[in-house]
Amino acid sequence: MFADWMVADGTICPTLCRVDQTALLLSSWSPSLEKDDGHHNRFSRMAEGLALFQVDNRSEINLKAITVNANAWTDAGHAVNQVYDILYMMDRDDIAVGVGGEGGILFDGTILPNVGGYASIIEQGISTVAGCRYRQAIPPGLGGRLDIDTNYGVRKNFLPQGSRHYSPMRQPTAQEVMIDTISAGPTTVFIIGAHTNLAILLMSHPHLKRNIEHIFVMGGGIRSKNPTGCCPKTANSSCMPAQCGDHGNLFTGYTSNPYAEFNVFGDPFAAYQVFHSGIPITLVPLDATNTIPITKEFFMNYEEWQNTYEAQYCFQSLKFARDTWFNDAFFTSYFMWDSFTSGVAVSIMQNGHINSGENEFADMEYRNITIVTSNIPYGVHDGSNPFFDNRDIPKFNLQKDGVHSGHVQMGLLDPFCLVKNGKGSCKDAYTEEVTGREAVLVLVATKAKPNKDINSTLNREFFKSFLEVLNAPFQSGRFNFTTQFPFYKNVLYKPNLGAHNLGKPVILDMDMSAGDIVALIYLLKVPVEIIELKGILVSATGWANAATIDIIYDVLHMMGRDDIPVGLGDFFALGQANPSMSAVGECKYSQAVPYGSGGFLDSDTLFGLARDLPRSPRRYTAENSVLFGAPRNTDHPELRQPRASEVWQSIKNSLDGGSKVTVLVNGPMTNLANIFRSNKNATSVIEKIYFVGGQIIESDKERRGNVFSIPSNEYAEFNVFLDPMATKEVFESKLDITLVTLDVQTNVSSFSTILNKLELAKKKTPEAMFVRRLLSRLYHLQQKHRHYQHMDIFLGEILGAVALVDDPLLKATTQVKKITVMASGDVSTDGKMNIDGENGSLVNVLESLDPSAYYDHFTNLMTIQNQSAVISSFSEQKRLWSS
Repeated sequence: MFADWMVADGTICPTLCRVDQTALLLSSWSPSLEKDDGHHNRFSRMAEGLALFQVDNRSEINLKAITVNANAWTDAGHAVNQVYDILYMMDRDDIAVGVGGEGGILFDGTILPNVGGYASIIEQGISTVAGCRYRQAIPPGLGGRLDIDTNYGVRKNFLPQGSRHYSPMRQPTAQEVMIDTISAGPTTVFIIGAHTNLAILLMSHPHLKRNIEHIFVMGGGIRSKNPTGCCPKTANSSCMPAQCGDHGNLFTGYTSNPYAEFNVFGDPFAAYQVFHSGIPITLVPLDATNTIPITKEFFMNYEEWQNTYEAQYCFQSLKFARDTWFNDAFFTSYFMWDSFTSGVAVSIMQNGHINSGENEFADMEYRNITIVTSNIPYGVHDGSNPFFDNRDIPKFNLQKDGVHSGHVQMGLLDPFCLVKNGKGSCKDAYTEEVTGREAVLVLVATKAKPNKDINSTLNREFFKSFLEVLNAPFQSGRFNFTTQFPFYKNVLYKPNLGAHNLGKPVILDMDMSAGDIVALIYLLKVPVEIIELKGILVSATGWANAATIDIIYDVLHMMGRDDIPVGLGDFFALGQANPSMSAVGECKYSQAVPYGSGGFLDSDTLFGLARDLPRSPRRYTAENSVLFGAPRNTDHPELRQPRASEVWQSIKNSLDGGSKVTVLVNGPMTNLANIFRSNKNATSVIEKIYFVGGQIIESDKERRGNVFSIPSNEYAEFNVFLDPMATKEVFESKLDITLVTLDVQTNVSSFSTILNKLELAKKKTPEAMFVRRLLSRLYHLQQKHRHYQHMDIFLGEILGAVALVDDPLLKATTQVKKITVMASGDVSTDGKMNIDGENGSLVNVLESLDPSAYYDHFTNLMTIQNQSAVISSFSEQKRLWSS
């Protein structure tokens, strides 16, 4: 069996025991749960997979592989490591896991090997750089990918950490895992996310269709009527219904598309390919899942029955979902999606009723459906459909004027889809009932069956099985993170700074790239008498996703600085958030960062080295408090993740009278710009800003930028390009700004030199060895793989921290220039910096320094014993906790 996601729900037990010689492939594991209101139901998918492990009698059901769906509710690096940890807990390190891949699709439709599935097929080019036509419906932050990547913060606190993890260019790709598994023999596939991975496989390896016996799918809505967003019966005429009665569940986009369900909307064309593949399909759509909401009675029963680690892990996810729900209607708005799908599938398989669909948990019937991929009228090419626009021959040889040739929704605010004072008109991803040659006969679950025991407090038959399977003692989890170690201790390391004359107060504003991590370690090594690192602001608009904040906590823990606060910034560049729903927005600038190798995948895992860092007790959590606008307190509101603006305000309030801070910005200027917008007096406490970024274009020099992924933009540098409006606003603040441009960074970006210096240093420290391992990995990847040619970008980012310390031996020189920043909304020119003697802002530009002195300074500081690591690695922690 092959499931397109990570975990299966508790009811799978009966079914998997019947499928003799069948391989179960969990494809496109997207560690999250989908709520019918559009929030991702983390609990359901997590429970689904864990239950699969418990019911997996390998003589009958052989769970072979899992592939990660990387273009929907989760980010590849965080997802794949979470899958590995769950498998380790369940003692199933034998199961193959695939994610990503660097292949692409050529303009003529040729599918290259190892397409990674980071983008929908209509957006897939020849690399992992892509837009967010469909994915923009998913919030990147709270209630979205951040909470899925971290499982509300439960993941790091609960799951044990084994030896398997993502490693660059060694991680099996999604296509490799699927091809190997399906080629080996008859396979059943579960798709519990977007259909991209499987569709790519079927389109590029059509001969493998014969080995896929059946596909079980969770997603779509046929005759469903969304029960959320309805006005209460007692409401007055001012109440305006939202999603009420819609076929779909796009809570972020129902005003443009009320027909789509999230899993299918992630890649409608891919879903069409799967449904029209000729392979038998069983579908569990919203029609059925809307009839099995989580009830208060189920929740209470589950709360009292947690006999296994997997039951505990899933319940903690469910409890966070309830405690952080946006209103008081959780028990009528939160449904079982993927878990219910797996229960239905297993029951069908167990009973041997693949054709009739007879099972214990859902009523079934056959329906003729298709997947809508474009809107009528067909054949009108308006620039929305790259399969047809500007082509003599449609891509993939699609039929001219056929069902794929109409307008394709271009985003949540697509004017074509918006109807004034009405529901949206676009039907992309609708699982529509049709007749004729487009119709596919699909076995469909229509309703959850009631509990046969009329005296039970559980009103659905599936609820009972779910709890029984997750709590079954056989094939259950071995341990969690704390019970994995007999002498585990939760320790925070905080220095005593009272005896020191502290130096100038500094705030680091970073986007968590590899270079930023090295810069942070460097700043923690600078004597506190020179600089006092007061706090860290994390930008989620740069090279890493928000959940990567946990790496920052681990670095601080390693260096004994658990006292330093870390604030999480906004998730969109200025002007990119949806004006009517700020939780979602565009990716005009962030799409320049590759999703795969050398981009988000590697930043989120620190190029595979993040798990070598010691584990900090501090981490991102979804804990919340009414004091900060939450509808209710969670169990531990004191553990709430502070926002960047809150950390800024706290530092500002802590300053002695007349004191000011120096800010080092090592990423986009988003955080500072938002702080300035919300607090007009914020600039009064800033002494100076150091900004690592930009490339100044002068008339007499043809300098180039480094935004390699946007060929039309020759002059921008990444940190400026990722939020050009923020940079423009901060530069116009008239503050004292020192600019560390790409030009001067290039002068000190020699991997061989800095690695040689660190290797030859007589003294070694844990932090110096870790930095050398990280830089060495970047260098070797750059030497061997074309996807890593831009690694110099990260090495250059260290310079801003060194410049801030202002060692006179560096012989640094600066020059004042009047600079303007372009931010017109045109990606071909945004981020360009020009010299403008009349309208430009005065900026100190770092012109030169002694490279040899720079390398010596960095090496000497990293290798001295002062302010060295208090705990070197996760391996050292394991030794301490094991004896």
